[in-house]
Amino acid sequence: MSKGFLLDTDILSEPLRPAPDPALMLKLEEHDSELATASVVWHELVLGCRRLPPSRKRRAIETYLREVVEATIPILPYDGSAATWHAEERARLARIGAVPSFVDGQIAAIARVHDLVLVTSNTAHFTTFSGLRVVDWRAR
Repeated sequence: MSKGFLLDTDILSEPLRPAPDPALMLKLEEHDSELATASVVWHELVLGCRRLPPSRKRRAIETYLREVVEATIPILPYDGSAATWHAEERARLARIGAVPSFVDGQIAAIARVHDLVLVTSNTAHFTTFSGLRVVDWRAR
């Protein structure tokens, strides 16, 4: 895959904020052709949307998810390669007493097996993973 960055949920949610971070929005635009996300991130976004009551806000999110995220950003699966890497990392991390959340492990695995840099503001969630490159585009 020629994409360079896997976007976490908090990064993909940024354009929906009342006042999106201008620096982050610039990075998204700058790397537009290099972006992907994970199927489990897609799940988090859709779940968050579906939990909202019918409203203007929900319709705006549904439109963004359909017309921007789903239409323009590859959504990579949690497949056999990702599951294997994830299992190996969970076993390694369990031995040292540092087991992250299962979903964070899935996101890390998808980024790692596709050789993508994970873009997240929650960098602390991903520091224990071996060989995973993580960047925070909000960091100044």
